[in-house]
Amino acid sequence: MKRLLALGRLGVNFLWEAIVSGWTTALIILRGDKGLQPGLVHMSYGDLNDTAANFLGALVTLTPGTTTVDIDLERGELLLHLLDAKQAEATLASIRRDFLQPVRILFGGKP
Repeated sequence: MKRLLALGRLGVNFLWEAIVSGWTTALIILRGDKGLQPGLVHMSYGDLNDTAANFLGALVTLTPGTTTVDIDLERGELLLHLLDAKQAEATLASIRRDFLQPVRILFGGKP
């Protein structure tokens, strides 16, 4: 039952993030925002297995404004490209809350 709830939560979270991020990214492009600071950041994903880590990387990449550049399975971290690295902490917190926790439950890890 926990996995089913995690799947539902993940689906809702992904759809919401895709819509909000898509809208935000479109506004940035249309405005021609010159204040952006694109950059790379590392995000630890802990004890996820390889399949779960790849699934998490795909979810992040499918959300506009973020792209998974590399998945380091040995170190347990993602290398992410952010459209605006000035908001890196908020972006990483959102990924951990909305994607990492449900993925961990879905693939049988510790919540």
